[in-house]
Amino acid sequence: MPRIVFTLLLLLSFLPTMASSILIPMDAEGQKNHLKAYGLTYWVLSKQQKVQWLLNYRGGSFLLPDGENIRKECQIRGVSFEILSDDQTLGILEGISSPSMNQEAVVLEKAPKIAVYSPKDNPPWDDAVTMVLTYAEIPYETVYDEEVLNDQLVLFDWLHLHHEDFTGQYGKFYAAYRAAPWYIEQKMEAEALASKLGFSKVSEEKRAVALKIRNYVIGGGFMFAMCSATDSFDIALAADGVDICEPMFDGDPSDPNYQNRLDFNKTFAFTDFVLERNPLRYEFSSIDMTDKRGNGFKESDYFSLMDFSAKWDPVPTMLCQNHTALVKGFMGQTTAFTRDEVKPTVMILGENKINGEARYIHGIKGKGFFTFYGGHDPEDYQHRVGDAKTELELHPTSPGYRLILNNVLFPAAQKKKQKT
Repeated sequence: MPRIVFTLLLLLSFLPTMASSILIPMDAEGQKNHLKAYGLTYWVLSKQQKVQWLLNYRGGSFLLPDGENIRKECQIRGVSFEILSDDQTLGILEGISSPSMNQEAVVLEKAPKIAVYSPKDNPPWDDAVTMVLTYAEIPYETVYDEEVLNDQLVLFDWLHLHHEDFTGQYGKFYAAYRAAPWYIEQKMEAEALASKLGFSKVSEEKRAVALKIRNYVIGGGFMFAMCSATDSFDIALAADGVDICEPMFDGDPSDPNYQNRLDFNKTFAFTDFVLERNPLRYEFSSIDMTDKRGNGFKESDYFSLMDFSAKWDPVPTMLCQNHTALVKGFMGQTTAFTRDEVKPTVMILGENKINGEARYIHGIKGKGFFTFYGGHDPEDYQHRVGDAKTELELHPTSPGYRLILNNVLFPAAQKKKQKT
């Protein structure tokens, strides 16, 4: 009997160590569908299983618990994965924990509940965030002014602001589209909604919405905005109690000398900006860099992601995880932010230093966080009204879209790791 036992133990010693983890690599070589990988990670979190986000390790890889159901889900979604033994997993985590390595393992605990602030009839392909959430198979709910004003944002962990105009100037589309049927219809719908909610002007109603969103962030919410939702949101906060709209927008003149009545202490990200007074100009203020760039900028339109300490600054490190440090630029109504008008308390995550542009910024407000990302669609350089939608199946490794999904997973991180 002892000899049989010895023989069995000897055979067992030659068997491969049982796998304990699944690695979702996020580097350029190891992952064939980065965007779907975020959706897979979200799906694992939704099954009440924890995930480790390996910051700065192979492009910000994810370490998942092993299981046949997870392996199958990877295969179904087309996500590249690697099976790790106990020893391999331990070796990776020990290497990451070394003080000499600018890496960190952050535990993701819970799938955040996501809301997208957007008109109910907007198709998903009209907004980069809803488009990538749909492609990555990450569930979200749509909210708009009624839900916001009725304090329903507290039901959500993360809020995205669709490319909205919070100033009440209807996107500054007046010069080019005031006779277009869609513009006339949207203006009438906005006025009807404002009236229904008890406001005499759309600008007043939108400002009330902006203030509710501000309170959501101050109370601990995570807010992400792109394109015109970034600067128009801050403008609405700065202009609280001030009429900055011309008669074609709200039926009466703007307040005299309204520029000097702006209160920059109320804004999240921007300061000392100058509003665009001309209603025929497709621009809100000096915050945006679109018209300051000159012609022929497309070929050199890139921005670099900043390098942070993963162990000491895990939040900005999480938000900058990517398989490249250089991301191609893309335009929008608000393309990029004038560097000198970003508050010194706000972190620059991505910038074009030569052009003086901040493209991707992050900050803290009260107990919550906000991130602003310039541009409309990371894979459509100059998106115009009526352009065809982007097919993300053609861009499964998009670095620009990865930045959006970093923000989606950010609220899932252990609170003790959220320090800046």
